[in-house]
Amino acid sequence: MTVAVTGASGHIGASLVRDLLSQGRRVRVLVHTDRRALEGLDVEVVSGDICDLDYLKASFSNIETVYHLAAVVSIYGNKWPLFENVNVEGTRNVVQACLDCGVKRLVHFSSIHAISQQPLDMPVDETSPLVPCRRYMPYDSSKAESEKEIYKGIQQGLDSVILSPTGVLGPYDFKPSLTGEVLLKMARGTLPGLVNGGFDWVDVRDITRAAVRAEQTAPAGVRYILSGHWASVKELAMLVEEITGTPAPGRVYPLWLAALAAPAITFLDRISGRRPLYTSASLKALHSNCHISHDKASRELGFSPRPLKETVADSLLWFKQNGWLNSTQKKIKAES
Repeated sequence: MTVAVTGASGHIGASLVRDLLSQGRRVRVLVHTDRRALEGLDVEVVSGDICDLDYLKASFSNIETVYHLAAVVSIYGNKWPLFENVNVEGTRNVVQACLDCGVKRLVHFSSIHAISQQPLDMPVDETSPLVPCRRYMPYDSSKAESEKEIYKGIQQGLDSVILSPTGVLGPYDFKPSLTGEVLLKMARGTLPGLVNGGFDWVDVRDITRAAVRAEQTAPAGVRYILSGHWASVKELAMLVEEITGTPAPGRVYPLWLAALAAPAITFLDRISGRRPLYTSASLKALHSNCHISHDKASRELGFSPRPLKETVADSLLWFKQNGWLNSTQKKIKAES
């Protein structure tokens, strides 16, 4: 039977589709507009919008498994209507279409941002609560609300598994993602400074392999956190320096100072046509919990995140091979 993947052109989607194809499975990809990540792949492409329930029902016809990745991801704090429309109502539509079409398993990709990380000195695991709606950043709240839609579907008999990755790095980052752009700026030596914060980073390939295992073996109704390794922004920059030879930025600003400057920096970036990296939302994310447990995924899915240096090296090598980094970055090579 064919597997359907929403959000297949995103970073995780691009890796997942390749994993599924490598197993000889037939894949139907649901895309909105951007198809770069899928060019040359032997997949069935269906264009549309997950906010359209009829489109989803037609797309899920004769489908046993759906991987739901489609979502709006943004570090701007003023997009709640868009988050609600796509992340919450879109997920509600996916659930309804799965129920109507008799889909046997839905693998839903949530996010660590949907889970409360407070207090910061206590480990985060699958028993941690979802963030309160509207009291956190809009993206975080929308992913928490989308999980609630999945639980409503489970109560109606839907067989679903929820996956919550942390910060995603790795190859097949075609757009690129925000974290991918940070790596590129570090490798090019164009990042003016660093901030005194960090995040838990996980390889996209480890995420998608765990997702396929969850589809095949996980009990219905469970959630797995897919975390990797916590590292500060400075530690990430030092890894890039070690891999590429490009010196890491020398300035490290405290988060409180960066937060004061964030509105002005965001405004200047926008009028200059650049994508802002240090916004109020992204800085809040970097004030993160250092203890995010993937013990449950390790026990039940065999999840084992690879070393962060290997992930960073493979990410930069992929960017170089695909024309994102010029020939001056000659030192980059695979770690694996």
